[in-house]
Amino acid sequence: MTGRPEPLFPLFAALTGLPGIGPKSAEALAATGIDTPRDLLFTLPHTGLDRTRSATIRGLVPGDIATVEVGVLRHLPAKAKGRPHKVEVEDAETRFYLVFFHARTDYLSRILPVGARRVVSGKLEHFDGIAQIPHPDHILPPDDAADIPAFEPVYPLTAGVTQKAMFKATGDVLTRVPEMGEWIDPALLAREGWPGFSEALAAAHRPEAKGDLSPEARARQRLAYDELFAHQMTLSLARAAERRRPGRASPATGRLQRKVLAALPFAPTGAQERAMEEIAADMAAPVRMNRLLQGDVGAGKTLVALMALLTAVEAGGQGVLMAPTEILARQHLASLKPLAEAAGVVIEILTGRDRGAERTAKYEALAKGDIAILVGTHAVFQRDVAFSDLRLAVIDEQHRFGVAQRMELGAKGTAPDVLVMTATPIPRSLSLAQYGHMDISVLDEKPPGRTPVKTALISMGRMDEVVAHLQEAIAEGRQAYWVCPLVEESELSDMTAAEERFKRLRARLGEGKVGLVHGQMPPAEKDAAMERFSGGQTQVLVATTVIEVGVDVPNASIMVIERAETFGLAQLHQLRGRVGRGAAASTCLMIYQPPLTEGGRRRLEILRETEDGFRIAEEDLALRGSGDMIGTAQAGLPRFRIADLDRQAALQALARDDARKLLADDPKLNSPRGAAARLLLWLMEQDKAIRLIQVG
Repeated sequence: MTGRPEPLFPLFAALTGLPGIGPKSAEALAATGIDTPRDLLFTLPHTGLDRTRSATIRGLVPGDIATVEVGVLRHLPAKAKGRPHKVEVEDAETRFYLVFFHARTDYLSRILPVGARRVVSGKLEHFDGIAQIPHPDHILPPDDAADIPAFEPVYPLTAGVTQKAMFKATGDVLTRVPEMGEWIDPALLAREGWPGFSEALAAAHRPEAKGDLSPEARARQRLAYDELFAHQMTLSLARAAERRRPGRASPATGRLQRKVLAALPFAPTGAQERAMEEIAADMAAPVRMNRLLQGDVGAGKTLVALMALLTAVEAGGQGVLMAPTEILARQHLASLKPLAEAAGVVIEILTGRDRGAERTAKYEALAKGDIAILVGTHAVFQRDVAFSDLRLAVIDEQHRFGVAQRMELGAKGTAPDVLVMTATPIPRSLSLAQYGHMDISVLDEKPPGRTPVKTALISMGRMDEVVAHLQEAIAEGRQAYWVCPLVEESELSDMTAAEERFKRLRARLGEGKVGLVHGQMPPAEKDAAMERFSGGQTQVLVATTVIEVGVDVPNASIMVIERAETFGLAQLHQLRGRVGRGAAASTCLMIYQPPLTEGGRRRLEILRETEDGFRIAEEDLALRGSGDMIGTAQAGLPRFRIADLDRQAALQALARDDARKLLADDPKLNSPRGAAARLLLWLMEQDKAIRLIQVG
């Protein structure tokens, strides 16, 4: 089966083949991402109008929808330009007017002849104390009035497409849905009481009451599940394809790891031990590891990564740790080197800064296998970099590396295992949607020796107090970060804000006490400023958000964030995580500009309440929604039309387990349920998944 199956052809035809959709409407729909009848099928009504028939409008209040049978009494044409044409009518108990602006008199006389009976439906209004229905939605002879639904769905509209057209077109599309078979596990279907696929679509498009529009309604829940299931099938197929690619077993001996553990001042946390075991088991297996290590700020990912790298070395190979920036790479080296040396393992760094003879010597040592662990930036991707036997690639901060770069790195070794680390706690719903093809290890405990950070909110008006507080702290030998606000989108204005703050603080605190880093500085200058700060030559580092990820200065115990309300929750949490790394009690001062918006206040309050990154991530998701939170396009997050990632995490976990089980029982999707799932993948345009089955 190489192309789309024939039963689905009518759902992928042109929109103009649908009643009520001409070329102009089709163009308007295409602008909102609706290109085929299939897209229309997954565009559900968002509200509905109750058009239940009443004998009279008496007892209804303005704003209600009135659906009544009336007798037409007389026409009152517009007296002047811009005035309405009125038609006086009478229901079972009272008289009122139908009102039309810019209407043609001959047309109105034809559809509402005096003396005729009509059923009208529209929104009731009062004007000068008199009841009226302006521009009724429906005017029909009593014999045809059954066409008016008792509860009429209202679709999200775009200019140039009417509700009537949407109603007609979706009615036609529903008749095009072929017999699809059932792809949901029968026990699950029975337990949830979900309808079949076609019935669910019909119920969602033709609701009979308000409750049918709720995401909890069984028909809608089933359709959301179908969307999530198709996506999870794709991820599971990708995962199975990854696992079919032969890897190499790298069994640990524990010889080097034991030396490192003995050199540590404290024992690993339970979460670290669990992650180390999961990674060691993956590396010992003959399939390629593809694992995500996610841990909160300061949860101790570096130690877990080092143990994985040592496993590669114990198995006779090499490991590489990639960081997105030179500052981070050097920092990783600084924290890993003493431990690697305790185990007698050679560790080196390779960045764009290495030149000439030094670089050549490193290349040769790598190719010979003299360097066991390499730390580097994307310089590691260069053609001339060859390893003797690369077994493991650890990638820090996944979102900074594209998939293509990961593939290049994969080409450096014979199918090296891959461990991706992120310091951004990802809510479960998003990690399932985004990283469902990977196995996930979570570090959800703080290692001993990390002090809690006290968080305070301070208004901009008290800036002088903050600077005075800083002066005292510096006198006691403490260090502080001062993060400047994000100004609009321009890096140059960010730089201006940082330079301005730098000058003012230098004037108050003294010439050599304050350093500055921002995105516009040459890398060497930035590194020099960072090194002066970490070496304790400068006490205060004024910075834009370049320090958000990974900078580690244990003596820094104060974090000042200026105009904190301009930052996102996750970003504020990352920034706060830069302090509290040493023994000193740490504080984070969030300076805000009043008045705060509701969202701004909520964000700052959450941070004051908790340091738990996972709780903060869940709150961030609730406040912003998933598309916003990671930037949908950049994150490769699917765009769901019905499912709601933010609120249906449990449904998604169910879909993942069901998809994995189906593929474990029927990897080629040849059973009747498998064939139905295949059809669903075509319907949901998961062509990538279909290619994976065919290749498999």
